Amino acid sequence: MSQAGGIAENLLGPDAPLLDAIARLDAIRRKLIVVIDENRRLIGSVTDGDIRRGLLRRLPMDAPIREVMNPAPVSLPVEGSDIVALQRLEERGVTLAPLVDRSGRVVGLYPDTVGAARARDNLVVIMAGGRGVRLAPLTQTCPKPMLKVAGRPLLETIIERLRAQGFSRFRLAVNYLAEMIVDHFGDGSAMGIEIEYLREDHPRGTAGALSLVRGPITSPMLVMNGDVLTRMAFGGLIDFHEEHGAKATLCLREHQFQAPHGVAEVDGVRMTALREKPTFRWLANAGVYCLDGSVLSRIPDSGPYDMPELLAGLASDGEVVGAYPIHEYWLDIGRPPDFESAQTDFGAVFDPH
Repeated sequence: MSQAGGIAENLLGPDAPLLDAIARLDAIRRKLIVVIDENRRLIGSVTDGDIRRGLLRRLPMDAPIREVMNPAPVSLPVEGSDIVALQRLEERGVTLAPLVDRSGRVVGLYPDTVGAARARDNLVVIMAGGRGVRLAPLTQTCPKPMLKVAGRPLLETIIERLRAQGFSRFRLAVNYLAEMIVDHFGDGSAMGIEIEYLREDHPRGTAGALSLVRGPITSPMLVMNGDVLTRMAFGGLIDFHEEHGAKATLCLREHQFQAPHGVAEVDGVRMTALREKPTFRWLANAGVYCLDGSVLSRIPDSGPYDMPELLAGLASDGEVVGAYPIHEYWLDIGRPPDFESAQTDFGAVFDPH
């Protein structure tokens, strides 16, 4: 088995902060952080899933990665055969593993190449029918998903990023100025994908258009709002959803706000605590979901119906509703300042190619 070059970008020490691991995983091609000691011996690994579980535990960004790492990762001897290595990866359900020499030092990763994104047969439904009233007057003659960010429609960028990650089956829920969207994308053949339209005869809310999805849905669906710009790996969301046996999975984005004043806690007329300019943290709905096809039967055939109502109903019935934190770039383009941020961020955040 040959040694893989370029391993340095995948290596971090156990005291590296979580924020560094997030930035590193976002930048590297082979999505595995190998945790080593001062002698470069293997002591753990960190995957995207490990980081997301740490975020759900509300770990701070400066927490050391030893708190999220797998202390017993799969590893392969550098002198082993490819046949045995591939068999071990398949048995353990992983796609990457560190190569170690006889002293336990990390000398590479196996395999040493990254293939193209695997094809995903999952249906993608993008909600693109809203009026975008908060972005007026920009949306008076153009539907919000068709506003141009970095010279092309936002919806085109969303679809292109999904296509690059292996998705090819799309349904666009349209209502306001629908023909502008239909005329631009057609049946999707120009982009090498399949596009059909869910035409709302009246505004249906953030989930109502799902009642228009036809055909047996045998694999989880990806559903997202048409005004979300993100670098997240959508396949990872689907894998997480299936791994946890969820009926629905909700993507979450952490937000925080530092109060400009001291905050008092009171009990009746007595002050019990006073915190000086505390920081409040919360997990917000990111507008991206993974749903099993079976939940479509819950969507009414008419009238508005929103995603929070669907998710709350599933949870109250005892169904598993997963929580998937997003640490990648994410922006909900709902207000003029957000639209301006998208224009400013795009070149730095997204590969122009």
